[in-house]
Amino acid sequence: MKGSTSRRKFLGQVGGASLLLAAGSLKSLASEKSASHSFPFKSISPNNKIRVATIGMGIMGNSDTDTAIKVPGVELAAVCDLYTGRLARAKEKYGNQIYTTRDYREILNRKDIDAVIIATSDHWHARIAIDALNSGKAVYCEKPVVQKISDGLPVIAAQKKTGKPMQVGSQRVSSIVYRKAKELYKTGAIGQLNCVEASFDRQDALGAWEYTMPTDGSSTTVDWDRYIEGMPKMPWDPKKFFWWRNYRDFGTGVAGDLFVHLLSGVHLLTDSIGPKTIFASGQLCYWKDGRDVPDIMTGIMQYPETKEHPAFQLMLRVNFVSGQGDKGITRFVGSEGVIEMLDNGFKISHSIMSKAPGIGGWDSFDTYPKAMQAELMKQYNQKYTADQQKRPQVADFNYTAPEGYDEHLEHFKNFFDGVRDNKPLVEGPEFAFRAAAPTLACNDSYFQKKIINWDPVNMKVV
Repeated sequence: MKGSTSRRKFLGQVGGASLLLAAGSLKSLASEKSASHSFPFKSISPNNKIRVATIGMGIMGNSDTDTAIKVPGVELAAVCDLYTGRLARAKEKYGNQIYTTRDYREILNRKDIDAVIIATSDHWHARIAIDALNSGKAVYCEKPVVQKISDGLPVIAAQKKTGKPMQVGSQRVSSIVYRKAKELYKTGAIGQLNCVEASFDRQDALGAWEYTMPTDGSSTTVDWDRYIEGMPKMPWDPKKFFWWRNYRDFGTGVAGDLFVHLLSGVHLLTDSIGPKTIFASGQLCYWKDGRDVPDIMTGIMQYPETKEHPAFQLMLRVNFVSGQGDKGITRFVGSEGVIEMLDNGFKISHSIMSKAPGIGGWDSFDTYPKAMQAELMKQYNQKYTADQQKRPQVADFNYTAPEGYDEHLEHFKNFFDGVRDNKPLVEGPEFAFRAAAPTLACNDSYFQKKIINWDPVNMKVV
C-alpha cells in the first residue's frame, strides 16, 4: 500500500491522469524549485572573519584548505603536519605569514583561531576532534569521523557537551544532485524502494593509494614518534606514513574511505539511520605492496523497515583493479523504477508491471490442450481490459546540476554558516557516525569472518 500511495502522489504531482508522461512534465517538477538553489556568496564584514587552521596537509588537507578559503570571510591562519616538506609547501602556497607546526596542540592553544580542519590519517581523527572541541574550536573533520566504532559515541558526546559546530567531510551530503533526487524519490517516482547498489571502481596505482613519495622522507623530516603516539613502538616506515590508507593501524581501508561516501548518500536520500546486519567479503587481489587491507571488497547490509523507508538491501563494492576503469555507480531500485546517480546528476527510468499478470510466452499456457487454452484466454480477456494488459509507460528523466556547481564548496559554506551564525549543519558527528560505523563494521566482518549485528538507534554493535 505504501508504494501504491507514493506512486499516486508522484503521478499527481507531475499532473498525469495518463501514465504516459512527457519528459517535460517530470523535468518541470525537478526544476520548479531549482531557482532557489542559486547558492550565492554573501558579503562578510571584515570584523566577522573566521580564522581557520588545517591539521594534516596531505591530499585532502590541501583540497579542503583550497576550498575553505574560497568562502568569503574565511582566512587561513596556520597549518600543522608531521612532515616538514608539507609545512614548507604551505608557506610557498599560502604565504610566509602562515604559522606552521608539527604539534597540533599549539594550534588548539591559539586564541586567534576559530576553527580547525582535521585531515590527518584516520587514527588521529577522534583524538584531535575531541581535543579541538574541548579547546573551543569549531571542527571540520574528514571522513570517516572515527577510525574505530568505539570512538564514535565519545566524539558525539564531546560535541554535545561543548556545543561547538562540527561538520564531517562527506560532501555528497551537501549535493544539490542528491537533494533533488531525494525530492523525487519521496514522491514515489520509483515506487517502493527494495534495494540499493553502489560501487567505486578504480584502475591505477594512484587510485589504489600508491601515492608519490617525497625524496627526503625520513625519521628526521617526519615526526614519526608523534605519528605512532599511543601505539606500540615500531620502526620508521615511509609507506605507513605516506601510504597510510593501506594499513589497518592508521587507516580504515576501502570501507572507511569509500563505502562511507556511498552510505552517506544513501542515508541522505532515504532518511535512514542505518542497517541492522552487515556482512563483507573481499580479497587482496593485485596491489600486493605490503598493505594489510583488501583491494576488492563487497559489503551487504540489510536495512529494516522504519517510518522513513521500507526494508531494503544495500550492496556495496570497491574494486581497485577493475577492467571498467574509474567508475562509480549508485542505483536506488524500486518496484517501478530506478534512480541512477551520475557524476553531476541523476537519471530516473521506469519499468512498471501491468495490472494483468500476463499469459502465454514463457508460460505453461502452451503445454495445455487447445480447448483449454481457448477457455483460459477467454477468461483472461474477460477479467482484464486491454489497458490492464499493457505495461504503463513513463518517460525517462535526466537531471544535471547547474554549471559550475561545487558540492565540496557548498559543504564548507554550510560549515562556516554554522560557525558564524549557528545555522544547522548538514553532517554533524551523529549523521557521520551512523554512516561510518556500518562501513567500519564491514572491516570487522571481513577480518573476523562473521555477520555483524548493528543497533542503528543506539549506535552500537549487538
